[in-house]
Order: sequence, then structure tokens, then C-alpha cells
Amino acid sequence: MYNKNKPTWMLAAISTAMLSTLTLSACSDDSADAKAKSTATSEHVVINADPFPSTYEPIPAVATLITNATIIDGIGGLNTDSQILLQDGKIVGIGADISLPTKYIEIDGTGKFVTPGIIDTHSHLGVYPSPDTRSHADGNEMTSPVTAQVWAEHSVWPQDPGFQRALAGGVTSLQILPGSANLFGGRSVVLKNLPDRSVQDMKFPNAPYGIKMACGENPKRVYGKKGGPSTRMANVAGYRKAWIGAAEYKAKWDQYEADFAAGKDTKAPKRDLNNETLKGVLDGDIIVHMHCYRADEMVVMMDVMQEFDYQIGSFHHAVEGYKIADKLAQNNVCASMWADWWGFKLEAYDGIRENVAMVHQAGACAVVHSDSDIGIQRLNQEAAKAWSDGRRAGIDISKADAWQWLTANAAKSLGIFDQTGSLEVGKNADVVLWSADPFSTYAQAEKVFIDGGLAFDRTEPDTWPVSDFELGQIGEGDHK
Repeated sequence: MYNKNKPTWMLAAISTAMLSTLTLSACSDDSADAKAKSTATSEHVVINADPFPSTYEPIPAVATLITNATIIDGIGGLNTDSQILLQDGKIVGIGADISLPTKYIEIDGTGKFVTPGIIDTHSHLGVYPSPDTRSHADGNEMTSPVTAQVWAEHSVWPQDPGFQRALAGGVTSLQILPGSANLFGGRSVVLKNLPDRSVQDMKFPNAPYGIKMACGENPKRVYGKKGGPSTRMANVAGYRKAWIGAAEYKAKWDQYEADFAAGKDTKAPKRDLNNETLKGVLDGDIIVHMHCYRADEMVVMMDVMQEFDYQIGSFHHAVEGYKIADKLAQNNVCASMWADWWGFKLEAYDGIRENVAMVHQAGACAVVHSDSDIGIQRLNQEAAKAWSDGRRAGIDISKADAWQWLTANAAKSLGIFDQTGSLEVGKNADVVLWSADPFSTYAQAEKVFIDGGLAFDRTEPDTWPVSDFELGQIGEGDHK
């Protein structure tokens, strides 16, 4: 059809080009897609999803057999007078039928307990290190309600003495989170608790990234006089606005990838670090960890989760988790909780000591976390308190089941359960030998193994790891 808005020479050129295209298509044996690919001139832009890769290397390990111990496997099993073999960084045998290597070290575990290493899902070690000074308080980027572009690992100080103290408490892995000032606080990172020269040397290989989000009072308090949000309804509007922008960003990149795959000459969208992280969540590659206290807010956030089709890995603190434990189970969302912290602000007022046990009883994924450089040293006692409070309320949970709160469930919420969190053949040999029942206040982590290497030995004080920061500050014998 004649178009009066196009000059005659342009119409002629278009007609000629169309005819040529039809002729070539008719004569060619190649598919249209293959032909298009052969004429594409654009270069494929690929964003490096892991620009700061793990350089973690396990400490040297020798095959180790622990015998005559009570083994709590982290997934509900308990076996008395049993044994476990650690070899080549893995758990290679449990129980009576073990094929022993030619050379190994044997440890008599009579009267002692063996568990998977503790995993703390909520820690700020390294980003709020000890000593607690303003000069290296690097956990909260309080400049905007949405700071998904920042990564906690770029604030982690590996010399934080808190890492060694946590190791002495049986903690073998931990998630370092940004603080909770913002609606979106930035990426988290999962670490092996073997402090080294850099955070890359500590990064848990192949662990998914997380993102910290926060509900309730904190964003209101921080931004109420900085342009908002100043209300809970503005909090929710802020989440939704950010997710809308992220969905648009994702759509552009998805279209770009589809066009390039089809052989089209296409240009990559402009990169945006904030939306790259949020896109990672929408793609299912980054796990949401959400600071949230109140039951009603957690329900709203699960609605937002469904609206934008992403998955919350865990609500953190969740002091009212017991009120919606059934909904947590239905939505496959874990709750990372304290044993008994409550009442320190209004949104924490309705916390109860039976919270963890009630969430577990409902079939949801219950986790005990620390959020404390002190609490992380005694997480076994925190789990024991939660277990005993449940028992007093008539909730009958075995100790073997309760240990999941510190290991298997924690690993599941972080996306690393395929590698650690339970004593199963083939998994990383992240193991603790306890001097007594780990639910006892008298129990101590006697030996801690990470990937089968002996990372801490309470019986040999001269071998205890010491932070570079503390070298020269501890007198001879002071740490014994």
C-alpha cells in the first residue's frame, strides 16, 4: 500500500529488500534462525554473577575416627556408642560398618557427643566487629531505604576476634548480614568460620547469596525524618515499588537474552547494581532473609512474595512466628528465632519463650539464631533453652529433632544443606565433639572440625587460633 509519508525512493528500497529477503529464504537450505545468527553483529554481554569468587581452602586434614560417642546427626537421629569417620574433607562412614583407611587418628568419644557444626543464620561479625568502635561499624548503609547494591562481604573484617570465639562455641559456618535499617539492606554472604587474609578466603564455596530486607520499626525510625518511609504502609509501598522496577529490569535483560539467542542484532540494557541484586532474587538465585517481628507483617510480606513471585528463605527474629506457624509451613518459609529475647521494643512485645517449639510443632522450618557476638558463642545453650521451654509447655520434641534448629534447618534456609548441616556420608566433615550432652550448660565444644580439618582443640590451648588484631595483646598463658 502506498504511504504518502514515505518518499518514493524509500518505498522502492523497502520493496527491493523484501523481495531479496523472500528470494534468499526460498533458495536457502538454512533455517531462518540460523541465517539470522550468521548476520548478527552484536557481542553477547554476560554479567559476571560471581565477581568476587571464593578462594577458600580447607586446612590440612588427616583421617579421623571418633569412637564410642553419642551421635546426633542433625536430621532427627541419635545413636549411642557409635563412631564416625572423617576423611578427605568428607564424612565417609557412620556406625558399625566402616571401612577404615590405612592411616588414621582415633579419638575416644566415651561419654561425649558428636553433632554437625553449628550454623548461625544471622550474624554481624566482621561488619560490626570487636572492639565495637564507630571507625569500623560497617553494617548499615543508612543513606537510602533501598540499598540492594551493597554487599556485606565488602565490609567484613576477617580479623574480628569474634570469629575465633564463635569457633570455640562450635560454629563452623555463618551468614553475615547487613543491618536492618533499610527496606533492602544489601547482599549477605555465607562464610566458613576459618578467618584468613580476606573475606574471599572465608567464603563458603557455591553458597547462594542472600539479601537482607527489613519490616516494621527500623526503616520507619531511620527514615521517618529523611523523606520516608515513616509508616508501615509506606514500607510496603517501598518494597512494591522496588520490585516493580526490578521486574522491568529483569524483563529487559530476559528480552535481550532471547533476542541474542534468536540471532538478532541487539544491544544489552544498561547495568544497574541495585536491580541486579533484585533481579537475582526474581531469578531464584538470591535468597531473601527478612528482619520481621510481627505476625501480621510476616503475612503481608508473604503476600508481596506471591505478588512478585519470589521466595523468602527465612523471617529473622520472628518473635510472633508462633501465631502464623501454619502459614510459614504452607509457604515453605523458615523462621530464624531467638530462644527468649522479647520486649526490648514494642514490635517485640508479644514474644513468648515457647516460640521456637511451637513453630517446629506446626511443621515449619524452625531455626535458632544469634544476632549477637556473645550469643553466637553459646548457641547450643540457646537451643537448649528453647527446647526446655517447649517441654514445659507440653510440646514433646526430642533433643535429636531440636538439634535441627542449629544445623539442618539453618543450612536449608541458606541453600547449603546439600553440602553441610547434617552428619551424612558424602557431606562436608563439619563436626563438633562435645565434652557432654550439648543441651547441658556444662557442655563445651572440645574439638571442632571444618571440612575434616581440626580447627579448634580445647585440650591444646597453645594451638587456639588468634586474630591478627589480638597478636601481642595477650600475655603468655592468658588464654588458657
